[in-house]
Amino acid sequence: MLHAVIMAGGSGTRFWPESRQSMPKQFLRLAGERSMIQGTLDRCTPWIDPTNAWVVTNAVQADETARHLPEVPPEQILVEPCARNTAPCIGLAAIHLLRKDPDAVMLVMPADHVIGPPPVFREAVEAAAKLVTDDPNRLVLFGVPPNYPATGFGYIERGDAVAGSDRAYAVASFREKPERAVAEEYVESGRFYWNCGIFVWKASRILEALKTHEPEMHAALLRLAEQIGTPEWQGAVETEFPAMNSISIDYAVLEREQGSLCVLEAPFRWDDVGSWHAMPRLHGQDDEGNTVLGTHCGVETRNCVIRSSDDHMIATLGLDGCIIVHTPDATLVAQTDDENAIKQLVSRLKESGHERLL
Repeated sequence: MLHAVIMAGGSGTRFWPESRQSMPKQFLRLAGERSMIQGTLDRCTPWIDPTNAWVVTNAVQADETARHLPEVPPEQILVEPCARNTAPCIGLAAIHLLRKDPDAVMLVMPADHVIGPPPVFREAVEAAAKLVTDDPNRLVLFGVPPNYPATGFGYIERGDAVAGSDRAYAVASFREKPERAVAEEYVESGRFYWNCGIFVWKASRILEALKTHEPEMHAALLRLAEQIGTPEWQGAVETEFPAMNSISIDYAVLEREQGSLCVLEAPFRWDDVGSWHAMPRLHGQDDEGNTVLGTHCGVETRNCVIRSSDDHMIATLGLDGCIIVHTPDATLVAQTDDENAIKQLVSRLKESGHERLL
């Protein structure tokens, strides 16, 4: 049976001041009337029952996760005692799925991406699940055809076509975030996809792969599996989980596997909504190149992202290429030409003793 596994432990610091430690990006309404995490579940629930939905989050965000997703059974909101990247996260979900469904197939996805249209996403996932059904040894990754030479994404190079599928290919190689010139070569070649971090595989298969490539993590996961549903669970997870290697599933398994990987070309639209720079892509721009979300009055204002809350008026004069975000206790004014600057600003706020704003 197909299960939806949502990874929801991120902080989304590039969306400060709206994003905070207790209210990270997945809880914000950045692409519509529903929060990002609600949208993630919404696109699955017409064909995956909420009783087969799982969320992996952390203790700070667990209550807010449950509030946003009341249809998910409380026991299927899995709480990590600390951050340990995606390999332990996926392993934790896998042992729980197998307890409920020994033949479980996992659709693993981040909580904070924008994907559409939903029917096309469903068709793609069903195609991936069929690849896994045809060969339970397969680990299926989704690859997004790049439409510009992004330097902030990892890339998947495709190899030979998979027999019986018109969109699936063997994985030839993984390439980390490239320089722009290299990214341009990737786009021009037509052989590379963005690695969007969405996967389909059997829960038992990913645990086998962890046993091969991360045996200590696998052993700890098996010890945890014995305690699921018992009074000893909390103490066990607080002991075992922090001791696991903090490593992504890409490094832990995917880049070490031979012959079992395939990449399915994604037919759906995808945006990782990595920063305020994504707002023009999601919401469009006016005749002056501005993306306005909220109340704004501007003169000679161009190419700006402007977002206000609670009917607060943002008035601008003579600005070009700025991000302005108002919240009740903090306002951000930044230039748009440096995506990493906001992350640096958040670090400076912490160093300066302003943690209450984080």
